[in-house]
Amino acid sequence: MKDKQRGAFTAKDMAAPAEKTNLHPRNPHRGRYDFKRLVTGSPELAAFVSLNEYGDESIDFADPSAVKALNRALLNQVYGIKEWDIPAQYLCPPIPGRADHLHFLADLLADGNGGVIPRGDSIRVLDIGVGANCIYPLIGHSEYGWQFVGTDIDPAAIANAQRILDANKGLSDAITLRLQASPAAIFNGVVQADEVFDLSMCNPPFHASLAEARSGTQRKWKNLGRESNKKKIPVLNFGGQGMELCCEGGEEAFVCRMIAESARFPGSCMWFTTLISKSASLPGVYRALKYAGALHNKTIEMAQGQKKSRIVAWTFLDENQQHAWRMAHWK
Repeated sequence: MKDKQRGAFTAKDMAAPAEKTNLHPRNPHRGRYDFKRLVTGSPELAAFVSLNEYGDESIDFADPSAVKALNRALLNQVYGIKEWDIPAQYLCPPIPGRADHLHFLADLLADGNGGVIPRGDSIRVLDIGVGANCIYPLIGHSEYGWQFVGTDIDPAAIANAQRILDANKGLSDAITLRLQASPAAIFNGVVQADEVFDLSMCNPPFHASLAEARSGTQRKWKNLGRESNKKKIPVLNFGGQGMELCCEGGEEAFVCRMIAESARFPGSCMWFTTLISKSASLPGVYRALKYAGALHNKTIEMAQGQKKSRIVAWTFLDENQQHAWRMAHWK
């Protein structure tokens, strides 16, 4: 259930700026990609590297194979992931944006902990819609040592994510995958009795239909001047199955359903969170939070290039209950 369309590479990525100052200060991808170093660790990337119109080494971000090779190199170099692959047509996510999401979530946990980010395997995170790429657990475990449970409604996505874990020593001990058997459910059926999470996170389907997703991508490439009669631009850049890209009612409907269901698990998670790509979704999301009885909510602004998004977080625990949670669950 991961998309981009939201958080995809932009013209600014293609220009290879020396410093992506709008990324989180701890994000290791703020600087320009060091392609010589990346190629040294992942020689297959060399076939996709050339000089762009700015005279910088880069890749063609319209080529899914090139993006996959770059992702594989970044995961190897920065996060120690030696084996990573996804099936054709599955979402190949932009790693800098996924890392940003996790660093801001770490700050959310630090806010109530004297500014100290809790690290290690006592922190448990539920990734709703882990996808075939398993990106959030891979980065989150590498950066902070957190334990993850990843869920998805797609058996093929779960199977591929498990292959990634099995191919990298020790990851299966830190990351557990669960198939969500009911497409209508989010927490029901995957959160077990007496199980608790410090965070839940989600990058929800962005579009209301696959046609809307295609239209958005076509507008994007047209605006970037990448349309060509000679070279066919992928209809959905960076891949993505229908269930990764869209759901009935789009992002707002999905998140409002998630909020309503989270109210049935008020003590199972300290902070429920979700990415919100469209600012137009926020009024409906805030109404849903009020109706569900959330005691506190926060909106965390993020920016990647010219793309702006935000994380909305909510909890059913008051300040005293949050303090008791940290004392009971955090080492």
